[in-house]
Amino acid sequence: MRSTPVIPPSPHDRSAWRTIVDLLPYLWPVGDNATRIRVVLATLCLVLAKVATVYVPLVYSRAVDALAPGQALLVIPIGLIGAYGLLRVASAGFAEMRDAVFAAAQQRIMRKASMQSFRHMHRLSLRFHLDRQTGGLSRSIERGTTGIEQVLRLAVFNILPTLFEVVLVTGILWKIFDWRFAAVTFTAVVLYLGFTMGFTDWRVKFRRTMNETDGEARTKAMDSLLNYETVKYFGNERHEATRYDGALARYERAAVTSQVTLNMLNLGQAAIIAAGLALVMLMAAQGVRDGTMTVGKFVLVNTYLMQLYQPLNFIGFVYREIKQGLVDMEQMFRLLATHAEITDRPGAITLPETHEATELRFDHVVFGYRPDHMILRGVSFTVPPGQTLAIVGPTGAGKSTINRLLFRFYDVNSGAVLVDGHDLRDIAQDSLRAAIGVVPQDTVLFNDTILYNIAYGRPGASEAEIIEAAKLAQVHDFVQRLPDGYATRVGERGLKLSGGEKQRVAIARTILKNPRILILDEATSALDTGTEQEIQQALRSLSRNRTTLTIAHRLSTVTDADQIIVLDHGEIAERGNHHTLLAAGGMYARMWALQAEQQHLAADLHVEAL
Repeated sequence: MRSTPVIPPSPHDRSAWRTIVDLLPYLWPVGDNATRIRVVLATLCLVLAKVATVYVPLVYSRAVDALAPGQALLVIPIGLIGAYGLLRVASAGFAEMRDAVFAAAQQRIMRKASMQSFRHMHRLSLRFHLDRQTGGLSRSIERGTTGIEQVLRLAVFNILPTLFEVVLVTGILWKIFDWRFAAVTFTAVVLYLGFTMGFTDWRVKFRRTMNETDGEARTKAMDSLLNYETVKYFGNERHEATRYDGALARYERAAVTSQVTLNMLNLGQAAIIAAGLALVMLMAAQGVRDGTMTVGKFVLVNTYLMQLYQPLNFIGFVYREIKQGLVDMEQMFRLLATHAEITDRPGAITLPETHEATELRFDHVVFGYRPDHMILRGVSFTVPPGQTLAIVGPTGAGKSTINRLLFRFYDVNSGAVLVDGHDLRDIAQDSLRAAIGVVPQDTVLFNDTILYNIAYGRPGASEAEIIEAAKLAQVHDFVQRLPDGYATRVGERGLKLSGGEKQRVAIARTILKNPRILILDEATSALDTGTEQEIQQALRSLSRNRTTLTIAHRLSTVTDADQIIVLDHGEIAERGNHHTLLAAGGMYARMWALQAEQQHLAADLHVEAL
């Protein structure tokens, strides 16, 4: 039985801690000692920077006391002021060293996360990608990578240093003064952090709504632009603009709500800081009045609290940004948690690297994209090495499904597909797909040069090999007439080339790949008769001495096939060569007669038009 993808929980079910746990392996990567060493050095610099920072107010307060009446004003203040300056330099210096050391580790972590996401997207099944929208998927990965950078930068450079400083300052206040100062300071910090975290957690839902509506808007925009010609054909620019504006309006409402709640959060934070600072300063002032504290100690308390509350004020923003970063990472980690539907079995075999023809066999194959709707119903056929099998039939009969099963985009429900006697499920996917070449009906080219698109068939091929493949595909002469030759860019999805030109590039790409099995998936159905005849010559050259599977709509393209099977409702209705099927007078013969009548009618209309 075919496997089914395991769908992880909804992103709304993921906790922040689960996302943090997923992030930790990137921060301490297995086998990457360079990154680990940088993380350790950055942590050491962080500790040294904060130790220097908390000593600054102590030295400053002693300098103030030394300046009080009756104290020596020549030696002691100079030494303390010098120490004060050195500590400030040390604090800033270690902080900058921490940032510099961690920068390389941070960029390496982002690179690995991006690369892992990219590779994982390619490992997921065709079913997954057909069910997803490219624009939203790309945006989720982009936001996730940015979220990783944001969380690492803010957590390492702000959250951890500030929490470490809170612990040090609380301990110093307790030791120098008494427990009351430490208790008030610690209570104010806890209230501040608790209020910030609780309020920010409540605000997360507005950020999620912003992400969802942002992804929806971008998906609609990308979908509309990718289908630019279709929009123009139907004059639906206003309709597309209305759909896009609707998504933007939902984003606008979510963004406004997010900003208003942010202002409420800032006001609450300011109130807690002001109350804590005022209470501690009142206690210190009372101590000065009673003679139990010096003015320097009063300055010390004030300096510590101001020094502490300044990053605390910033930590509210930092925590919000970290929470937003975690929300942005949720969808990416959810995608990474999605299990691939099609995977290699342990010990999967590798097909031998040979250019000899290969036997292909479908053995009682049953398959459906949904359990309640079978597409193929017990299909069996064999293509001997070096021969050509053509598959014809009405739309929806299951012709292109055979192509997808052969590439193992899906696994069969029952039965087996075999290459040289090996079940596809026992063959490593990379090895299987390296042995198969396809010329599809809808050729999609990369927005790059003609040279790049041909070379895509075998990256690393020499320019001479690429040109030779282009000549065999009868595309070389056309390219030579272009002003930029092989450096000509083909545009988005190859839109700058005609259908015939794109097909020739696709054929050249497949020739360069030099596969053992060739699939021609209605490779000429979208072309005019003249262009089709020219490309048929290139296809015959390509299929020579290869096991070839031709999926065709135009029966005129399969008359030379060694064997033809007629699919109807997922079953083989007829099989034989062109002449025997015509003589049988069955479904194939009727299809042939109908297409011949249509061609004659088209020719008559053309003559009348002249």
